[in-house]
Formats: sequence, structure tokens, C-alpha cells
Amino acid sequence: MKPHRQSLYRAFGCAIRGILTAVQTERNMKIHIAAALIVFIAAALLQLDRMSWLFLLLAIALVFIAELVNTAVEAIIDLISPEEHVLARVAKDTAAGAALVAAVFAVVIGILVFYEPLWEWIQSMTS
Repeated sequence: MKPHRQSLYRAFGCAIRGILTAVQTERNMKIHIAAALIVFIAAALLQLDRMSWLFLLLAIALVFIAELVNTAVEAIIDLISPEEHVLARVAKDTAAGAALVAAVFAVVIGILVFYEPLWEWIQSMTS
């Protein structure tokens, strides 16, 4: 592809197309979206404070970013090396590992953010 200047509108369109492609084609992206929706609903129901929302949003964004980069790396590797190659496998596995690290980080953040408010809610329901 020859580099060219594109309008901001077109650049956003390309970015949105990339996100939608990842959502449509990647199972893990669908899982992350479902998990994010559950987290948002729980955070709203528990009336979490702004700082808790900030941590949750940052963790979720990190997971989405890692998954999008992983999808891009996989697509590039498939394009330049359609046959099996050890370095292609290393690149794909490393990108997948980054997505896994982001997801585990998000789970840890979720536990830290939700533990106390969820515990208080459970206690109020049993009292």
C-alpha cells in the first residue's frame, strides 16, 4: 500500500472498521465485550466511586487494545507467512501472551475494585 494522506473522517472510518472486524471475527473479543458489559452493570448497581470506575475503564481499555493488537499481528503474520514457520508461531504466541497478561491484569483489578462493595452488598442482603 502506498502511503497517502487521508482525511480524519476516513481515518476514523478505517479504525472503526478494524474494531468491527475484530469483534466479528475474534471469539475472545466477543468474550471481552460481554465481560465488560457485566462489569459496567455491576459497577452501576453497586454505585462505585469515580476512582473505581477509572480503574475498571483503564483495565478494560487495556484488554481491548491488547486484543486488537493481537488480531493485527495475527493478520500480518498470516499474510506474510501463510505456511507454518517457527518465527511466525513465536510472533503469534507472544501477541496472544500480551492479550492474556492484559486480561489477567483486568481480572485482578476487578477483584480489587469489587471485593469490598460486593462484600458489603452481600452482608446487607443477609442482615
